Amino acid sequence: MRHRKVKKQIGRSATATNAMMRSLAASLVLHEKIKTTEAKAKMVRPIVEKAITSGKKPTLATRRKLMTFFYTEHPVKKILEVLGPRYASRSGGYTRITKLGHRPSDGADMVQIEFVK
Repeated sequence: MRHRKVKKQIGRSATATNAMMRSLAASLVLHEKIKTTEAKAKMVRPIVEKAITSGKKPTLATRRKLMTFFYTEHPVKKILEVLGPRYASRSGGYTRITKLGHRPSDGADMVQIEFVK
């Protein structure tokens, strides 16, 4: 039974889910908007928002903390140099999820997750 289990289940092993979330978060940071399923967007939103919040203070400790999560330096650099200063005066709520309808092949709910301007 899943009583009091908070984490979403998307039909993958834990390692595959973690890898997918890391690459989705990196894609969202680099491209600033991605089209994905609703479940994946809801899972990646808190990850990206916490990364942006920590990126508001561009210290070496923050850079090292972000490098433990992202695979490459590119999203970390963009968070610290572009997104952190952009949202310096905003206290959360950096992303927006917009529903796009159903995917024709399997009927999954598709959404677009993007950064708020």
